Order: sequence, then structure tokens, then C-alpha cells
Amino acid sequence: MRAQFVLSEIGVGLRRNLTMTFAVVVSVALSLALFGGALLMREQVSSMKTYWYDKVNVSIFLCNKNDAKDVPKCAKGAVTAEQKKEIKADLEKMEAVQKPVLFENVDEAYKHYQEQFGDSPMAGNITPDQMQESFRVKLKDPQKYKVVATAFAGRDGVQSVQDQRSILDNLFGLMNGMNVAAIFLMGLMLVIALMLIVNTVRVSAFSRRRETGIMRLVGASGFYIQMPFIMEAAFAGLIGGLLACVILIAARYFLIDGGLALQEKLNLIDFIGWDAVLTKLPLVIAIGLLMPAVAALFALRKYLKV
Repeated sequence: MRAQFVLSEIGVGLRRNLTMTFAVVVSVALSLALFGGALLMREQVSSMKTYWYDKVNVSIFLCNKNDAKDVPKCAKGAVTAEQKKEIKADLEKMEAVQKPVLFENVDEAYKHYQEQFGDSPMAGNITPDQMQESFRVKLKDPQKYKVVATAFAGRDGVQSVQDQRSILDNLFGLMNGMNVAAIFLMGLMLVIALMLIVNTVRVSAFSRRRETGIMRLVGASGFYIQMPFIMEAAFAGLIGGLLACVILIAARYFLIDGGLALQEKLNLIDFIGWDAVLTKLPLVIAIGLLMPAVAALFALRKYLKV
């Protein structure tokens, strides 16, 4: 009997405040979708770092005969065979460097350039003798790039030392910035949702003040009186959480598998799988259910004297 009464009161409350309940559902859905998206973005960045940092190289570019006029470090002329031998030997002695150390001559460099930029208008103006020889170094710990850079940057025959990780850091920095923006927007939507929940509970409590007064007179407990209002908020939050899950699933499918099909267009990126999305859904639903219920409980303490 009591359960039937609570359920009937929930139905009455939802019908009386249909517009505000709809606003709560939408706000909760958007805020939780942004919350789940921020979690997935952080996991995507972490996955990409693990994938790419394991593959990046440190490139030591050597002076060629064309650098003598334009590059002060190569003023002494092109790198000599003896200098190349010494650089390779010193690289192989370093603990931070994985073996073997790869050497790329001008012909190999020109071939790789043509493979990557062969369609560029400038490609026809580049000749093999303009390319640079280089050592491709893989580090055991990508964070120790400065060890190699310090040892070889000012050395005779070395034009420059470049770390491919610095290029990826710019990309990851951009993605982290987008993640922060999503979290900020999520916080804003969450505040709006909580304000709507509080106002909805206040309106619902005010519209049923006669019923609650009668219930107090017949000896109903405070928790029993508050339960329908809390359940209303929890129900609206649950619907919002379920909608947020639908948004996350649809976004993952549209962006990666279908629609934009980034998985096919950017096959060099290790995108997160469906398991990463599905493991976040229970958390989204739990927050969607508990957050409005707790907000309603605190609102009732202030606005419903029981």
C-alpha cells in the first residue's frame, strides 16, 4: 500500500511539473554526456601517448655540403666519414639508446621524401644531394631526449637534433585543452541541472503543501513524506543518465565507426574501443540517479519543514 502511494505521488509530481522535469532531464543528460566525453577524451589521449611515444625517434641530422653557407653549425663543411663513425659509436654506448642505431643516407632520405611529399609542387625541385644524412635513434625512455640532445647538438658535423615527441606534444596539448573546455562546460551544465532540480522540488513541495500537512498530522515520518519528491528527482536523473549513455554511444559510432569514419581515415591513430565506452556507462547512470536524489534531499531540508 505504501509503495503504491509513493508511486502515485511520483506520477502526480511529474505531471504537475512536466516542463521543469523535462528541463532537468535535458540538463542532466547534457552534463553527464560531457562528463563521459571528458573521461573518454582523457583515456584517448593516454592511449595515444602510450602508442606513439613508443614509436617516436630522435633524429640527428648531419651537415651536408649545402649547409656550410646557411647553417653556422656546419660552417666547417659536410660531415666526414670519421665523424659519422664517432657519432654512431657514441650513440651505441649510451644507456638510454635502444640498439641498433639506424643510419639513413641521402638516397634513402630522398626516397622517403618522395613517398611522403611526392605530390607536392616543390617535390620536383628537390634533388638527392640536397637531402641530409641522419641517425634515427629510438630511446628506451622517450622522456630522456635531452640526454641525446645535450650530447650531440653542438658537435662537429651535426646540423640539428630533433625529437619527434615535441610534435606529438602539441597535438596532445590541444586535445587536453579540449578536454578542459569540456569539463568546464560540464560543470556549468551540472550547476544548471542542480538549480533546476532544486526549483522543481520547491515547486512540487509547494503545490502539495496541503497533502504533506495532512500527512504530518496523521503521524507520517519525515522520510516517508520526502520520499516521493526524492524519487521524482531520481527518476528524472535516471532518464537523463540513460539519454547521456545513448549520446555517448551514438557519438562514438558516428565519429569513429560510421559517419565521419575516423577509424578508416586516420588509421594511424589508435582509437579507444567500445569496451572503454561501455565501462563508463554504469558510472554515468549511477551519477544520473544519485546526484538529483541527493540534491532533492538537501533542498527538502530547507524548503519542506517535516
